[in-house]
Amino acid sequence: MAKPAVVIVGADKGGVGKTTVSRTLLDYFGAHHVPTRAFDTETPRGTLARFHPDHTEIVDVNSVADQMKIFDTLGSTPAQVTVIDIRAGLLSSTLQALSDIGFLESAKKGQITFAVFHILGPSIASLQEIAETARFVGDASYFLVKNHINDTSFFDWDPATYNSYFNQIKNAQEITIPKLNEMATEQVEVASVPYVQFVANKSGKGEAANYSFVLRGYVRHWLGQVWAEYDKVKLVDLLSPKAESNVRQVAG
Repeated sequence: MAKPAVVIVGADKGGVGKTTVSRTLLDYFGAHHVPTRAFDTETPRGTLARFHPDHTEIVDVNSVADQMKIFDTLGSTPAQVTVIDIRAGLLSSTLQALSDIGFLESAKKGQITFAVFHILGPSIASLQEIAETARFVGDASYFLVKNHINDTSFFDWDPATYNSYFNQIKNAQEITIPKLNEMATEQVEVASVPYVQFVANKSGKGEAANYSFVLRGYVRHWLGQVWAEYDKVKLVDLLSPKAESNVRQVAG
């Protein structure tokens, strides 16, 4: 069996679009035919689970029983990649728990592939979070995600200040998530389906839908930009080296 991979998506601040990134990751791995499962720690309602119910389980990341449900099954699940959408404010405490249980040590020994998607928020506090996470991630693949979900200009930090935080993590790479048209965003939210399903004009049950041609076009273009960012950092090669190289085109 291929070495399991775990991707944590989180931040210590809310409203930065963590679940948006998790949704694009599930669509991306699906397009590459990488068996993937997800855990939504936004208990009890689970935002990620609303869009990807077939692949997502809602858990309490602070619960030892739920931690066992995630990490004790890494070697037995058919899924090659496990995506964990961390509830707002719990990134640092979750990384501390992973250190306590020996997960980070296993990743350091090469027994598990580990990646952290750290989603930045609109303040200097987000940069300060990097110093906190740097204590834990070690040799893990660390992605600093500039998510323009709110179309703000908070990424115009002084380069020296930004780099002083960014360079604290050995394997850090940048990923930029562009802003999606507001109306398109709203319509996907209402449809409660994966982005690729919205583009393909399919309902939650896989039946033909009647989504706007224009809005589907905006989502298709945006998703292509996001996937190009993942291609840039060779995400599939990192997490699933044997995955198919022929990616399905986002359906029209």
